[in-house]
Amino acid sequence: MKYFLSRECVLKWLETPSVYHIKKDELYELDEDAFKFLGECLSGPGCSSQDSEFIDYCLNEGILLKDRIILRRPALIKSPEPSLRYLELQITDRCNLKCKHCYIADKNPPSPPFRKGGMGGFDKSLKKQNFNELSIKQIHDILKEFEEMQGLRVLISGGEPFMHRGFEEINAMLPDFFIRKVLFTNGLLLNKKRLKGLNVDEMQISIDGLEEAHDSLRGKGTFNSALNAVKRAIDSGFEVSISTMVHPGNLNDFNEMESLFKEMGIKDWTVDVPCITGRLEEHGEFQISPEAGGKYLRYGHGKGLHSGDSGFACGLHLMAVLADGWVSKCTFYSKKPVSLIAEGLQKCWKKIKPLRLAELQCDCDYIESCRGGCRYRALLLGDPLGKDLYKCNLYGIF
Repeated sequence: MKYFLSRECVLKWLETPSVYHIKKDELYELDEDAFKFLGECLSGPGCSSQDSEFIDYCLNEGILLKDRIILRRPALIKSPEPSLRYLELQITDRCNLKCKHCYIADKNPPSPPFRKGGMGGFDKSLKKQNFNELSIKQIHDILKEFEEMQGLRVLISGGEPFMHRGFEEINAMLPDFFIRKVLFTNGLLLNKKRLKGLNVDEMQISIDGLEEAHDSLRGKGTFNSALNAVKRAIDSGFEVSISTMVHPGNLNDFNEMESLFKEMGIKDWTVDVPCITGRLEEHGEFQISPEAGGKYLRYGHGKGLHSGDSGFACGLHLMAVLADGWVSKCTFYSKKPVSLIAEGLQKCWKKIKPLRLAELQCDCDYIESCRGGCRYRALLLGDPLGKDLYKCNLYGIF
């Protein structure tokens, strides 16, 4: 019997040889023999094995098929260490809302120097606009290099991604890449027509409380629009995650939100406290103290959109490309970029140094599960190696 690697799976040469199931969002670590065997399953003739237990497991997990599959597969190139597995790709900072807790300030930071060639350069016409966008060529080249670096998930964000002037062209290129595509959206532009041709595997929609609390941040009527978008996306067969920010107006909503999201079949529910940056600096009424907000971080479920590794602080495998062409550790660090994307993704990645837990001023028993909390919040609280007091309050550490 001949077997073939599923069209939904791709081999990834990370720190450990692995196979990634894009649709299931599962990463399976392999030994050298299994990695070599699955590599043989990529070719036209297929592969066969006497190890029936391994074959049965791969068939049950949807890794192998008995039907011939011939696809263009990405090259297997050893990833850097640590590997870049999760890429925040802010394609535009245009948005159809002005949320009061948004980390993007009303006035954009100075744009980088306009360059010719390289990663496609910057669109000079955007300098006259009050927003930044990555060009179509930049986005294509970034995704290509991310795939070559053995990346797993691209988190397509904004602003509002649908507001990118070339979104339809971007959407058309997404199936060319063997990575999981996760779209971040406020849901207001997610109608049935757009859902029908959307080439992503998952959507994350922001819901920041029940109607009154959500609308107080995002504008009147936005809660119902977002909730309807969640329902439409699920009915259309998409996996949907929800992101919620803790603020003084939604503290009494979490139990009801938890029941609602579980009933709807939400994949992941991420609960976090917004960093005091961007517009939140101007809207002090939505800021919340560590003592008041930290305990609400116990809500939420699922694996989240990126993970770390034992002994390291958050963001070990994560990097962000911003809409103005700068690259940073994550989008919160937009004012502390490391380079311009014109240098190339891999060169930028080498400039981001992993942070070990041993370097932090954290000494509690929960450090491996907490991973020191959010490093940017710790920075805002006064010390980049200090404690994230919101996470400390979650675990009852004072």
